[in-house]
Amino acid sequence: MGERPLTFVVCGAPLAARAGEVADALREGWSVSIVVTDAAGQWFREPSEHDRPRPGLVVACPLTFNTANKVAAGIMDTSAAGALCDALGAGVPIVAVPMVNNRLWGHPAWASTLQTLVDAGVRFVDPQSGHVGDPAPVQSGTGQEVVAAFDPEWVVAAVG
Repeated sequence: MGERPLTFVVCGAPLAARAGEVADALREGWSVSIVVTDAAGQWFREPSEHDRPRPGLVVACPLTFNTANKVAAGIMDTSAAGALCDALGAGVPIVAVPMVNNRLWGHPAWASTLQTLVDAGVRFVDPQSGHVGDPAPVQSGTGQEVVAAFDPEWVVAAVG
């Protein structure tokens, strides 16, 4: 197994601490290339692979407010945003686990970002429940609890 190419994007939110487990779980059925944002480095330290094959699927876990807004606007100023923008443009399926706190959730740009990504076919996984569908905010200050309760198998299940 492990022959289908998958790009795994890790953004800078506390859930990045579990990225190694998510990557390991995904490797059961996919050949995983990892793209890590600079901000994710404090939680997840695995080098990015820049010469990766075109993916059949992209997983973003966690997906931050910053990167999601960039991707919805078509801004490719980082490897992570570039991988996600490329996937959207090419029609490659994307599964994303947004970790956005309730304080940012109310930002005027956020609703249109979510709608743009949903309209483009992005499947969202709630980092608190594993539910696939409409994403929900994470209560500010509860990041460590969300990280502790997160199950990497939620991502595997959403990938299918």
